[in-house]
Amino acid sequence: MSDIADVSLAYEGVKRIEWADRSMPVLRQIRERFAGERPLEGLKVAACMHITTETAGLIRTLQAGGASVALAASNPLSTQDDTAAALVQEYGAEVFARAGTDREGYYAHIHRALETGPDLVLDDGCDLVNTLHTERTDLLGTVKAGCEQTTTGVIRLHQMAFEGALRFPMVAVNDTDTKHMFDNRYGTGQSTLDGIVRATNTLLAGKTIVIAGFGYCGRGLAERARGLGARVVVTEIDPVKALDAALQGFSVQPMAEAAAEGDVFITVTGNRDVVNGEHLAVMKDGAILANSGHFDVEIDVRALAELAVEVHRGVRPQADEYVLADGRRLVLLAEGRLVNLAAAEGHPAAVMDMSFADQALTCAWLATAHPTLAPAVHDVPKEIDTEVARLKLASMSIAIDRLSKEQEDYLRSWRIGS
Repeated sequence: MSDIADVSLAYEGVKRIEWADRSMPVLRQIRERFAGERPLEGLKVAACMHITTETAGLIRTLQAGGASVALAASNPLSTQDDTAAALVQEYGAEVFARAGTDREGYYAHIHRALETGPDLVLDDGCDLVNTLHTERTDLLGTVKAGCEQTTTGVIRLHQMAFEGALRFPMVAVNDTDTKHMFDNRYGTGQSTLDGIVRATNTLLAGKTIVIAGFGYCGRGLAERARGLGARVVVTEIDPVKALDAALQGFSVQPMAEAAAEGDVFITVTGNRDVVNGEHLAVMKDGAILANSGHFDVEIDVRALAELAVEVHRGVRPQADEYVLADGRRLVLLAEGRLVNLAAAEGHPAAVMDMSFADQALTCAWLATAHPTLAPAVHDVPKEIDTEVARLKLASMSIAIDRLSKEQEDYLRSWRIGS
């Protein structure tokens, strides 16, 4: 039986799910196809994902394909209780999620989803897969394969595979072009700044925004912050990414230098203690701290609490003010968790349309391909990525060129020179 906050919220949830669905034409097309083909007939799916209106579109698509779905939250602060209620009451999914639940409740919900005995698993951050391999090894026997949709989770999976710990094939959906080029760059770029503005109502124009990490998420953030009139400083550990940032005209500095200059700090690295006690000690009065990496470890919140002599909770929704001994105030957003989901609504539905289309088509592929795959981290087949992009272009009424026979022959030939 599901564990949700309030089933009476289902009506509001349905309205918001239907609104998001209008901006997800690719997933709608796949849902219609799945309803006819039933590629997931009889399969059980356990998912650990953000419980949002966009995720509801994916769950409905998997159900249309014949799957039964049990869903747990991948972040307590991102759970939309009305969406959870709608999924249970109107769409027949099992949901184990309540907004704001504690760590114990979070993992209890993951266990409940796993106890349904899934054939396929969908993860967002690798907590579900990690729990399977550490605490619920008794359930490993039924799992055929799974998908991971975020950078942090893929990093963890690669380490599991490297150590020989991974027991079934996992597909890095995060690494498709239609996911990381668009979801990470355009989705994270827009939704993170949306969350910061909602939580603080600050003017970003003229501010110095320090972005830790210049992967696809960091690039998207930097581009949009600059477009809003901010001065952008990038911190990086990768020389190639740092060079890319510099050649795009962004200032590149170590965090130890940037800490004293920044007005807003945003972490998107997938690593811990990116903003640590030494950095916090030199920040300006009123500096804003936000994390858009998957886990709440990128900003050292414990060090922040130790530096503070007072903490004012909820000075604005999802904003806590830490007062230091010298009177400086640092503002932490969303408890250091994903600010774009805790303080805003996550990525726009039009972006998640592609990410969840990747997920749905990969699940259908895994339903038959899993016996041929080793327990390792696998790429999504290129044809799935291409199909999602093709469907998205068609939904936007955009046509592109095609190779002529002569062009195809030229590309296949090594004998034709200049």
